[in-house]
Amino acid sequence: MMRNLTIASVLALSLLLPAAAMAQPAQMERLAGTRLDVVATGEVSRVPDIARIGAGVVTTAPTATAALAENARRMTSVRDALKRAGIADRDIQTSSINLYPDYRQDERGMGTPQIIGYRASNEVSVRFRDIASTGKILDTLVAQGANQINGPSLGIDKPEAAMDEARILAVSAARARAELYARAIGKRVGRILSISEGGGQPVPYGRPMMREMAADASTRIEPGEQTVTASLMVSFELE
Repeated sequence: MMRNLTIASVLALSLLLPAAAMAQPAQMERLAGTRLDVVATGEVSRVPDIARIGAGVVTTAPTATAALAENARRMTSVRDALKRAGIADRDIQTSSINLYPDYRQDERGMGTPQIIGYRASNEVSVRFRDIASTGKILDTLVAQGANQINGPSLGIDKPEAAMDEARILAVSAARARAELYARAIGKRVGRILSISEGGGQPVPYGRPMMREMAADASTRIEPGEQTVTASLMVSFELE
């Protein structure tokens, strides 16, 4: 029995050895020089070309049905105003619908709170592809019954080209830094061993700001600039 087990073990080992021998060169590859890992960032600036706005209506009424009915009527006016302004259906999306009771406590704060009415809210997320017209459209929405505005949040609609440019700058920055280190220790930069992307960052939308707008407001949106960044880790061999 022991002899048969030994023969089986030898046969199994002989089958595994060729595969291990084939994998060994890749795993045992050795550096001729010094390995240097560099983290570098590339940045490019772009003018935002898209805005996101939350526009909503809040209504109150003695009953839930009346609050919802009034809210639906005013929200229809808001949606119609958006479409008249040229906003496509694909750029209008319902983000929230809420209905909750309003309570009143007695003056002494005693007893069970009493329901005195209902509050309904409906908000849509709107994407504006013409930032210059955003302020004018906001004013129109307020005139049509929107009494809650959330935003605007500005960003770049298609940041891929800017990201690629930032990546190229990051690679150049990594090589320049590697050459600096190489000169400092009396070596030169050889081949690139690996590149990994660890912090590619398309432009995020700005932090939204909640506010109520007056019907006679004159709103202006300044797009400014936003930065697209790409962060890479590049490993060099210094010879």
